[in-house]
Amino acid sequence: MFAMFTSLLLILSFFSSANSLSSNYYSNTCPNVESLIRNAVRVAAVTDKKVPAALLRMHFHDCFIRGCDASVLLNSKGNNKAEKDGPPNRSLHAFYVIDNAKRAVEAACPGIVSCADILALAARDAVVLSGGPSWDVPKGRKDGRTSLASETVQLPGPTFNISQLIQSFAQRGLSQKDLVALSGGHTLGFSHCSSFKNRLYNFNSTTQIDPSIEPSFAKSLQSVCPANTNAKNAGVSMDPSSTSFDNTYYKLIFQKRGLFSSDTALLDSTTTKNLASKFASSNSAFKTAFIKSMIKMSSITGGQEVRKDCKVVN
Repeated sequence: MFAMFTSLLLILSFFSSANSLSSNYYSNTCPNVESLIRNAVRVAAVTDKKVPAALLRMHFHDCFIRGCDASVLLNSKGNNKAEKDGPPNRSLHAFYVIDNAKRAVEAACPGIVSCADILALAARDAVVLSGGPSWDVPKGRKDGRTSLASETVQLPGPTFNISQLIQSFAQRGLSQKDLVALSGGHTLGFSHCSSFKNRLYNFNSTTQIDPSIEPSFAKSLQSVCPANTNAKNAGVSMDPSSTSFDNTYYKLIFQKRGLFSSDTALLDSTTTKNLASKFASSNSAFKTAFIKSMIKMSSITGGQEVRKDCKVVN
């Protein structure tokens, strides 16, 4: 009952917040906001190619906990451990890019633009910088005042099966098409061994290696992630074109070269498998669906204020 109630609240939050957002929200109060944020992202990406993937992941992790309210940006304080220090978020990085963008925006129009809007716009700019599509980002989000590391267990994990994935997305008012389209964000970035090592050793009582992974691919991953080591920074790129936003991710799934169990799980449902096949065959179909799903996800909000500093509440 609690899960159903939580799901209902999240869906109601989506519909109410989506109606309050507007693409021209800052037209009069901060007309240059998008160019200021775009420049901050571009400058950071020049020196660190991992920035675009980091910003996209950060936005996703923010929206799946309490909606897109920039709660992922808050620092832990005293005995309160914030989201960014929860286990799934400890590998998040590039927070400085949002801080830089916030400083630039505050200098131009103080107290107007929320950190949540800055993160949503930065995620869009990260996709564009990686060769992906652009879209009008609805704006008007507010920043939240609560951030709890304990709530990060709600994030869909890399070991999730298809039922768990569908349920996690549905609780946020997101469809199976949204699930498959947003999973395509895995075409960008890098993963540590801990997120997929479960597939390489002692997979279950009858097999050492996950049978849904291509043997030579599994062997290459084992060479990077040996069974007897826990090297903190060891890992691999999400796909061979991990700095380019494209539909390679879906092609790899059908080659049994998806990195996470949750990636391969998209083939375990007729609906999600057919969508993944469609996106593998058509880059344009993927990008069109991704835009729609990003707008839908980023319209789930629930904040209360516009922070002066993205790391602390007012």
